[in-house]
Amino acid sequence: MPRMLSRRLTTATVVAAATFLVLPGTAVAAPDDGAADRHVSYTEWDGARELRKGSTDGARTGAGGLVLSRGTTPVSYTDPFGDGSARTYDAGTWTSPVHRPGFDANEAIASWNADTPTGTWIEVQLRGKRATGAGWTTWYEMARWASGDDFARGDIHRTSVPDQADDDADIWVDTFHADDGKSIDAVQVRVTLYRLSGTHATPRVSKMGVMASALPDVETVPTSDFTLGRQIDLRVPEFSQNLHEGHYPEYDGGGEAWCSPTSTTMALYHWRRTVSSRDTAWVEPKPHDDPQVDYAARYTYDHDYEGAGNWPFNTAYAAGFRGMDAYVTRLRTLAEAERFVARGIPLVISVSFDEEDMDGAGYSTNGHLFVIAGFTKTGDVIINDPATSSDATVTRVYKRGQVENAWVPHSGGLTYIMRPSYVPLPTPPGAEPNW
Repeated sequence: MPRMLSRRLTTATVVAAATFLVLPGTAVAAPDDGAADRHVSYTEWDGARELRKGSTDGARTGAGGLVLSRGTTPVSYTDPFGDGSARTYDAGTWTSPVHRPGFDANEAIASWNADTPTGTWIEVQLRGKRATGAGWTTWYEMARWASGDDFARGDIHRTSVPDQADDDADIWVDTFHADDGKSIDAVQVRVTLYRLSGTHATPRVSKMGVMASALPDVETVPTSDFTLGRQIDLRVPEFSQNLHEGHYPEYDGGGEAWCSPTSTTMALYHWRRTVSSRDTAWVEPKPHDDPQVDYAARYTYDHDYEGAGNWPFNTAYAAGFRGMDAYVTRLRTLAEAERFVARGIPLVISVSFDEEDMDGAGYSTNGHLFVIAGFTKTGDVIINDPATSSDATVTRVYKRGQVENAWVPHSGGLTYIMRPSYVPLPTPPGAEPNW
């Protein structure tokens, strides 16, 4: 595999002025013979009508999504990052219909949009159907997630779950990865809703989604054709992660590792989804540049991974803002990305590259995120790169082919799609829709 991203390191190998978070997920390569061979399928159950297609036990579908109902089961949970005491929660589950991507997949990532009032949380699981016809894998734990952190009142430390490997697959932080030579031809997700026993609050899950992919192993991909034919600059707000160097080291060493929450914040602020001064009152020192970035790092932090770069944790955080819809998928080319930019939607993408392979960057990284904020009239990419010394220097123009090869072969085109639900998405490809 080319330039495999580590699953357990917490900083990337960097040359020059910056250090970046190593991203969850692995180096997933794309083929050198065109986008058609990069197999990606995304499906979701969004809203009450779609969620009713699943099966429930102790949960029901209400107007705003899945909630707990009668028939919950008491469950004892000891938070591994808490004080060591067990607490009892009432639990109910929803299991998705079977999704068949239409190809044999070797990776899958689940996403969700949910609201978890204090004292509630959710657990997301995933399983695959063996392509050999030998039945289903076990259910793997993809996330234990809560939006808040009032641990005294029953919130849990949000976390991925380590040490999940068997003869079928391994879980790499947030990614199901089939063992070598293995694949799945169908996938299901399951979400369990929890509330502290004796209380009446309930989590509310408004969307569950899953992306499955099969991406051949190559070092480079051809540069895609520029299809827009004009310049579009979305003028996405600019935030530098390096302004936060040394801040809150309990969240992965500080801002120099916060490329993911910084990029997520830029996309949110593009849509005027802002963090209030009341919510950032805890951020020190004062005055403080862009305290919303510190806030995002705190509320995307994965306590087992020990980083703020868990992919679906970032989209779940974004979905917590008014009217926002967010999920993780993979795009095949920058030509696909152009279709989002034409709709006014910036994209957060996962990349890795050596300094000599990205003109004007001035650093190397084995794991980084930045924002596609537009395209020039010749098809080069307007990037909001948080790995800069100031907000004023965040916007860059990087060469099209260099961005495509930093992105598609190394993360499989991993992308956060985040926009208000009223903003229409472009029409996805018909054969294998990946959004």
